[in-house]
Parts: sequence; structure tokens; C-alpha cells
Amino acid sequence: MSITVLDGKRFAEMVIQGANHLSSNAKYVDALNVFPVPDGDTGTNMNLSMTSGAKEVKQNAQEHIGKVGAALSKGLLMGARGNSGVILSQLFRGFSKAIEQKDIINGTDFARALEAGVETAYKAVMKPVEGTILTVAKDAAKMAVLAAKKNDDLIYIMEEVVKEAKASLNRTPDLLPVLKEVGVVDSGGQGLVFVYEGFLAELKGEQLPDSPTVLPTMDELVSAEHHRSVQGHINTEDIVFGYCTEFMVKLEEKKLAKKPFSEETFRQDLSKFGDSLLVISDDEVVKVHIHSEEPGNVLNYGQSYGSLINMKIENMRQQHSNIVGETHSVLKEAAPAAKKEKKEYGIVAVSMGSGVADLFKSIGADAVIEGGQTMNPSTEDIVKAIKEVHAHKIMILPNNKNIIMAAEQAVELCDEDVAVIPSKTVPQGLSAMLAFNPNADLAVNKKNMSEALQHVKTGQITFAVRDTTIDGLEIEKDDFMGILDGKIVVKNKDKKVTANELVGQMIDDDSEIVTILKGLDASEEDVAELVSFIEERFSNVEVEIHNGQQPLYPFIIAVE
Repeated sequence: MSITVLDGKRFAEMVIQGANHLSSNAKYVDALNVFPVPDGDTGTNMNLSMTSGAKEVKQNAQEHIGKVGAALSKGLLMGARGNSGVILSQLFRGFSKAIEQKDIINGTDFARALEAGVETAYKAVMKPVEGTILTVAKDAAKMAVLAAKKNDDLIYIMEEVVKEAKASLNRTPDLLPVLKEVGVVDSGGQGLVFVYEGFLAELKGEQLPDSPTVLPTMDELVSAEHHRSVQGHINTEDIVFGYCTEFMVKLEEKKLAKKPFSEETFRQDLSKFGDSLLVISDDEVVKVHIHSEEPGNVLNYGQSYGSLINMKIENMRQQHSNIVGETHSVLKEAAPAAKKEKKEYGIVAVSMGSGVADLFKSIGADAVIEGGQTMNPSTEDIVKAIKEVHAHKIMILPNNKNIIMAAEQAVELCDEDVAVIPSKTVPQGLSAMLAFNPNADLAVNKKNMSEALQHVKTGQITFAVRDTTIDGLEIEKDDFMGILDGKIVVKNKDKKVTANELVGQMIDDDSEIVTILKGLDASEEDVAELVSFIEERFSNVEVEIHNGQQPLYPFIIAVE
């Protein structure tokens, strides 16, 4: 059997089979996570993301493959969870963009679309790391292009793609030393292999073993995963580019005839005028945000493609001067989500545990999204929270390294001015909250809140879900682990010993305050013993205790 043409309906079935196969193997992908912590992020996130894409495809299945691709891109974009889910959404965003005008595609079109997806995904990641899903996708796409030159049969091309994706996956430990140390391949790359295997099976008319016959709904998946998890300052003169410049260009055919529009060229040209550049475009409008020293030149350049609308230029030096000397520690009442008139600022935080959520609200968060290690919120969840706070300017605190990319992706989908503070832990998020100044502009707040992340150490106590060796520590299943700023530094069978040793490494002569967030798996006695240890050993620090009620982590500890 040979297939030389691919239409929308067949591609839709490929997507559904790919989503099914990934869903069947999500727990296996979870098990490949390098850290033996009870999160299972990668498989869960890719599964939920791909399922969202497949659901949109099922609702929009038709002959026109470009429109099916657009549906896949939309579903993945809104459903993307975690870094792996965001990268997956970007891979198929680029893929879909490459075929959007086509009714049907051939093998060469398919291969080039895979390559376009890789280009889009690499651009979306600030510091791409080889030995990850990106590498697997890149190697597979290169093979697709080579295969298409030899044979236009889509089955042959997809067979070569799967073969090379598996080979690339097996090479990931050679590119990332931590994978070799732990003895696993990259989990995101493995998830992509499962998707590609599903694509191939559909083309060949095969049903993969253990694939569910009915795609689970998003509500079912989210419910199942929840059940499984339990649950600073700058000087004015230091501002290099002083004008926050925002505008939109309404593209005009007369000007485009002389100067065709290319988003990539447009972005590259504008990058010469400043930093903090964001360019988003469609067929009619280009939206621009840039910090520049020469806003007039920026506007002149934009005007060469069409008419300017919705222009706004702010003098960041003047704004900064107006607030110098004011405190950056602000306490305010949590505001209701909806108001008739937009307020100036809104803050969205992600947290795990009702006590932690209450803590964020008590110091100014307007909306708290439930999520963390065991359940990363989707891009759509974050977009909804942004809309609900009903403010002109929004600060987002992901409080988890695996949520930052989804938050940044949500920014592109909103008309509001949104800044993501790259907080990787709850203590970092709380520290950033105290650096927020409601009288400062967005750029200054982003700067100060981001700087505040460096002023706090984060310690976490949790348990190992499997045997492993990492960073020289031999860890056995059910050992308690002490994690200091993302690195496992202590392990012991005894929770008390682990907590004491972790705190001992966190506190130094410059430490002033230790904040303990009590989790669901910590007793009052556990807390009392830890406080007693700190007070006896480190008499110079003040200890604060909050009932965070977070699952899976008996203690989250902040040292400032």
C-alpha cells in the first residue's frame, strides 16, 4: 500500500491515533522524569496537551488539511501544559502554519511542515537544550526531508521519521549527562515518539496495542490526574532603553506591494531599536511591544507597512524617578475577580494547597490558579485567570519552572499588558509579591519582582517515587529528600533528619527569617520539632509558620 496524498480527514485520524497512543503510555513517560519526585509532569502534560489538540481536531474534521491543522494548533495552544506541552504545541503550530493554505499535501509538503515546526519550537525556547524533545523533533524532521527526496510515499516517510526519532531518543543520554547518570532517555522525546508511532499506525491502517478506542475528555483526564496526585531596585540612569513603546500596524496592500511583510524580517529589523521586543501578527494586523530609546524611528518603521493604531509611549525613566524612595513591600485586600471598570493592576499566582493560596491572597494576589508539581495549569487556564482579574496590567507568578513557558504563551493570547515573573517556587513567588509596587509601571515592577527571586532560598521535603542515583546521591524508593533550589542535597529514611539537615544547609550568617509552610503530610509534632531544632541551632533567625496544606511536600521552607 502506498499513500502519496494526505487530506484533512486522514490527518485528523492520525492526530487522534497519536493522542491515543500517547495517552496509553503517559505513565511510562512520567516514569522517565529525571528527578524521583512525585510529580510525573512530562507524560501528564503532553497527554493533556495532545488530548486538547485532538479534541479540537475531532470537532473540526474535514477534507481541507490546512483547516484541520489550524484546529490542531488552536487546541494544542490553549491546552498546553508544562514545558513539554508548550514545546509540543509550538512544533505543531509551525507545522500547521506551513500547510494552512493547502487542501491536501504530499510527502514533501509533510516533511517541510515537520521542519517548519522544529524552527518554530526552537524560536519559542529562550535557551534550547540539546538532548531533549527539541533534538528528537529536529533529527526526525531532517530525516523526513531526506526520505521525501527518495520516495513520495507518506508511509515510507513516516516510517523513516519514527525510526530516526527512536534513534535520536536513544542518543539523548549522550547529549545530556544527567540522563546518562540516571539511566533514562529524555521523557519529552519519548512522548513525541509515541505521537509519531500513532501517526504511522493510522497511515498503515493498524491499531496500536492498548490504545483506548474512545479518546478521554479533558475533564476526565484532569479529574484523574488530580485524584492520582492527592493532592529590589534599579537606578534611573541604568535604564538603557527609556521608552516603552506599543502600537499596532494595520497592514495595507498598497504598501505591501512595495514592501512585502515577513514577521521574521519585521522582528529582526525592530530588534535593532531596543529590547523587550514582542511581535505578534496575523493577515491584517501586527502588534508590537518594544523598549526603545528612539520610539519615533520604531513608529516610522512600522508605518512603512501600513497605518498605525493603538499607539502608546511611556517614559520609563520619568516613571521610575517618581517612585524612587517608595517602599516595595505592599499589603492589600484581595479584590473580587470581576468589576465593571478595569483596575490598574491584577496579580495571578499559581499555588498548590489551600493554605498557600490564602497566603498569596492575603498579600495581594487577585486570582490563584490551583496547580503545581502534580497538575500544571494549561495556557487556557492562565488566559482565563488573566481575564477574570479584569485589570489593565497583569503580573503572573507561575511558582514552578514547568509553568513558566505556558504563562509566557498565555501572554501572546491577551490584549492586556502582562508580565511573567519567572518564579520557580512558592517562596520565590511570595518574595516577588512583597516587591510589587502598585504605583510603578509594568517594566519596573517586572524588574524589581524578578530581582526579588534571588533574595530567597527554597527548601522542599518530599519522598522518592523510585530508586535512582543523581548528583552522587544513591536514593531508594520512599526515602525522604531535601531539595535546595532545585537540587537534591539530602536523603534519609527519617523525615525529621532530612528536614534538619536541609535547614542546616540553608541557614547561614546572613539569614534573618525562616518561613515554614506545613504540608498535609506533616503533623504538628513534626513542625514543633523542626522549629525547636532551628531555634536551638540558629538563635539569630526569626521563624514564621503557615499551614500551607500542600500535598506531597510535608515542608516547604523559605530562608531570607
